Amino acid sequence: MSFTIYLVEDEQNLNEVLSLYLQKEGWAVTSFLNGADAKANITNPPHLWVLDIMLPDIDGYQLIREIKSATPDVPVIFISARDADIDRVLGLEMGSDDYLSKPFLPRELVIRVQKLLNLVYGNKPKQENSIDINPYTIDLQTRTVQENGAPIDLTSKEFDFLVTLSQDLGQAFSREQLLNSIWGKDYFGTDRVVDDLVRRVRKKLPQARIETIYGYGYRMMKS
Repeated sequence: MSFTIYLVEDEQNLNEVLSLYLQKEGWAVTSFLNGADAKANITNPPHLWVLDIMLPDIDGYQLIREIKSATPDVPVIFISARDADIDRVLGLEMGSDDYLSKPFLPRELVIRVQKLLNLVYGNKPKQENSIDINPYTIDLQTRTVQENGAPIDLTSKEFDFLVTLSQDLGQAFSREQLLNSIWGKDYFGTDRVVDDLVRRVRKKLPQARIETIYGYGYRMMKS
């Protein structure tokens, strides 16, 4: 299971560059260009937030206040182009775990994120040997799936898709994230292969609650 990161940065070019650098580390990145979209996803928390203070709609201080109220244990890295000393103090008072002052090198953010993830979660998220999504049991060691003891025949990519969603129940995954995770970053085909894969998995596991997020991707909900 890869770490999930929410990036909130209204400058589109910087947003895309930072997203690319973070994704290269194998992390699943969901980026937002405004505070409203980020706020709507607070109830589906990531492992870590990267949050710009200056946003076009919601003030970053207000957003971190709501993030920490809902998920106090999820770390937040503040980034800002304003007065570094003031923002750093205010951010720390409101619960930020680290701070980066613009301009900064994207690689510096990657290093800060890696250190904070290791500090909070260890070297990698805890992974059990099996996952239960009633009535299915996913064995991560043997890469097999059973329904009440009866085996279900899945291809390697079908299994990887099922594991990706079931390890982060409720987490929204974009088609691009699923492509990178399952097919690899060097895949150059259409993202519609994800939809074809989902149709096959739904047919084989009809009781799995795989929800479509129209115009974005998919998520697995608890049965």
